[in-house]
Amino acid sequence: MKITLKTLAASVAFAIAGTASMATECIAPANAGGGWDFTCRQVGKILYDIGQVDAPVQVTNMAGGGGGLAFAHVVNERNDDPDLIVAASSATTTRLAQNAFGGATADQVRFVGAIGIDPGVIVVAADSPYKSLKDLVDAAVANPGSVAFAGGSAVGGFDHLKPLMILKKAGLQDITKVKYIGVDGGADAITQTIGGFTQAMTGDISEIVGFLQSGEVRALAILTEERVPGFEDIPTAREQGYDVVAGNWRGLYVPRGISDEQFQAWADKLQAVADSQEWKDTMAANGLAPFTMVGSNFQGYVDGLVADIREMSKDIGVIQ
Repeated sequence: MKITLKTLAASVAFAIAGTASMATECIAPANAGGGWDFTCRQVGKILYDIGQVDAPVQVTNMAGGGGGLAFAHVVNERNDDPDLIVAASSATTTRLAQNAFGGATADQVRFVGAIGIDPGVIVVAADSPYKSLKDLVDAAVANPGSVAFAGGSAVGGFDHLKPLMILKKAGLQDITKVKYIGVDGGADAITQTIGGFTQAMTGDISEIVGFLQSGEVRALAILTEERVPGFEDIPTAREQGYDVVAGNWRGLYVPRGISDEQFQAWADKLQAVADSQEWKDTMAANGLAPFTMVGSNFQGYVDGLVADIREMSKDIGVIQ
């Protein structure tokens, strides 16, 4: 469903009516209990606990349009608010790249940082003939139709795009030839692969832990910068020659109109959260891996990610 910024901006007034103003507000673009809500509540609590803000952070749940409602509110109503932060993830950049917010673009806000990630993985069945990521990639490049991937997102979603990123790095020109089966969640995707209906599964580490422990699958690669504590036996795609870092990162954006100094101040605050023992404990308790990138470095990463996703989405026909 196409969503226009004008429509969302008009409706958002009802969502925020009567909200008390506090020094810092974190908007979670979804209902309570999801990943964006988790980011606001955990990061907000730690910001206050470690003295980065002077008062408890107010969390506002603003569900609608897969994040589009909150995005429209920030762009149209809060563009220069230095005390506003908004939870974001890989889904945010994917939807922006695919024009799911009705004409909104990623450069209408500033992405200030990410401090944790549910790492992407490429997995095969335990008895698969593919013993390494290179084995799988070489087979797919030589004959794209011979390798099918299963994932828990729809066609064009982030699970679909992860293996395409790797295959593009390997030189595959026509990624439309790569087969992808979108199913209802990571567990179903693994079942497809274990059953031999697909040759590999693309998803996140949190989805495969039980299957790894039972010995039903073998992880060929984890899509992080470095190997992940607790899963040190899984090599990164990068160390195997494919410079791809992809996963469901947890981070924040801020209004576009704030000053460079205010943007850097938020980057520094987020870095302080990332460095804290409180955040390390939170990651360990919730299955997140370290992934810290703040300030201009993260903005550059997001810009490149959006461009790559847009190009691949055009290649596979998700957008024109």
